Amino acid sequence: MTDFTSQVSDIQAGQIKDLRGANLAGLDLAGADLSNADLSGANLSGANLRKANLRCKLRGADLTGANLTQVDFRNADLRGATFGENSLQGATFAGAVLAGALMSRVNVSTVDFRGADFRGTNLVGSDLSQADLSAVNGTGADFSQADLEAAILSGAVMRGANFTGANLLCSEVVQTQLDGAILTNCCLEGTPLMQY
Repeated sequence: MTDFTSQVSDIQAGQIKDLRGANLAGLDLAGADLSNADLSGANLSGANLRKANLRCKLRGADLTGANLTQVDFRNADLRGATFGENSLQGATFAGAVLAGALMSRVNVSTVDFRGADFRGTNLVGSDLSQADLSAVNGTGADFSQADLEAAILSGAVMRGANFTGANLLCSEVVQTQLDGAILTNCCLEGTPLMQY
């Protein structure tokens, strides 16, 4: 894994685009413009990425413990990325590809995920309350024990998704595809299930 600690200012300015496998753990990259960079397999654990532009490739990246407050992940490739113990308030993941990502027990309440790809993503025990998951592809995703209270799932594809023990209290589930979804012991109070 390549260490880039001496090149932080160049990274923040977006001058280095090939950061595959880079060790950026614990670095202060707040406000960095990493758009179109390749951070596949990079270690960003504990990094401060507050308000950074991460509209880039982050396949298999480790984002555990990173400050991701107000980060722009729109259309980012986050396949297989690992999240955990993150601050994600105000972040946006609209159109991002999160297929196979590990996002268990993270707080992504009120986050914008419109049109994101969650196929096979692990969101066990995560707080997705008031998150916008409209038009998301969550086929085979695991939302068990997740808090989706007042979340928007309109037009989402949730075929075969696992919602065991999830809280869907007062969520908007209109024209949501739930074929084969597991809804065992989940709270659906105040949530009309209007599928198409």
